[in-house]
Amino acid sequence: MLSIETTSRLTELQRLEREYRQIPFEAILKQDVLRLGLAFEESSLKGASFKAKDYFIFTFDHVPLSEQDAGIRFKVPEEIRVEGGPFQLLPTVISVRVSPDSPYVVKGTPEGPALFLGEERIGSVGFPPVPAWYDRKTASGKLPGEVAPVIEWGYLIYLTAFRNCQYFGKDEECAYCDINHNYRQQKGEGRPYTGVKDVSDILEVLSWIAETDTNRIAKAYTITGGSVTTQLRGKGEVDFYLEYASAIESKFPGRWIGKIVTQAWEKEEVRKFKDAGIRIYHPNYEVWDPELFKKICPGKERTIGRDTWIRRILESTEVMGPENVIPNFVGGVELAKPYGFSTVDEAIQSTAEGLDFFMSHGVAPRFTTWCPEPFTTLSTLSDQTPPPLEYFCKLLTVWKETHEKYKLPVPPGYGDPGPGRAVFSVSAFMDIIGYEGRN
Repeated sequence: MLSIETTSRLTELQRLEREYRQIPFEAILKQDVLRLGLAFEESSLKGASFKAKDYFIFTFDHVPLSEQDAGIRFKVPEEIRVEGGPFQLLPTVISVRVSPDSPYVVKGTPEGPALFLGEERIGSVGFPPVPAWYDRKTASGKLPGEVAPVIEWGYLIYLTAFRNCQYFGKDEECAYCDINHNYRQQKGEGRPYTGVKDVSDILEVLSWIAETDTNRIAKAYTITGGSVTTQLRGKGEVDFYLEYASAIESKFPGRWIGKIVTQAWEKEEVRKFKDAGIRIYHPNYEVWDPELFKKICPGKERTIGRDTWIRRILESTEVMGPENVIPNFVGGVELAKPYGFSTVDEAIQSTAEGLDFFMSHGVAPRFTTWCPEPFTTLSTLSDQTPPPLEYFCKLLTVWKETHEKYKLPVPPGYGDPGPGRAVFSVSAFMDIIGYEGRN
């Protein structure tokens, strides 16, 4: 017999599948799993070879590492790929966010791992393969998963150069962000977790990738990390991150699509990265509403300010080209207590305004799915619950409609679009592009 919770979730999935026929069902399910997280039975992991979760910048987990069962802590995959089942799912890549209480559970079966919603089998599950270079160590003794982990089923090399942020404490940190808390948790668990990565280590691992990745599965890299508001290793933020970009592109010119995720800079600063070989710029604006920006991003508001941030985004298109400027917003944080909107429709109306503003200028923002991680400012202020699934259905719908309204291209640097092909794993915005709907 199905539990009440499982029956309710299945009923909602079926209802939303009928109501939101302009977006693929794979996207609806993906957003539900992202917002509720995943639980794992140990049996699903035994005997399997896969790339484990590297905690490359945030935890994305619903519970602290210390509260995770020893049988799964640091032993779950970076992502899962679910397919088949009663909904005839096309292969769908979903980031793993550990939540022991989630109704979505990966279980071991005679046919292999499978995703269950309660006792209802949703589809078979694949785990990401271990890259050929993952068993090596750098000359300094570091493992590649610490230096240059790969995500998105191997598509993206993720280079978190600075694993802390100089926006520190509740009056400075972005209220949803756990970069500093993640660092403390990793160190508290005794993990090797370098705060500032050496350029030499990164270049060494990238040389292994260039050597062994003969099928060119890895197609892009991201340079990112916490904000630098003073100096780091004797450099301001621009010069600190520019060292990494220049070194990579000098040694491997054009080998991968270079992306930089930082604060919003003046276009003269952006030009330095363009000249170095970086092709995509992500000055993430996080949340559109002016009052929410002040409360959720207090450090960014104090140091740069929302209006300046937006101006810099638009002016950076003169350097990079509008399709190569892709700011992120944190989907669902507009509903977070105690600051957020009280209804889904208010939240969607606000974000839709921001999407229309940027897309009318040729800039297509992406979004990541907000996860109420422990220890963040928002989680200390209130008992947070994930946004309802219908919010994400409406958000995907308005994103798709606005993107099509302005006839914008597929955002570069994210791989192939569409259900069954998208590898971007922390939201379904790439899964919906080009989808023609269901009858």
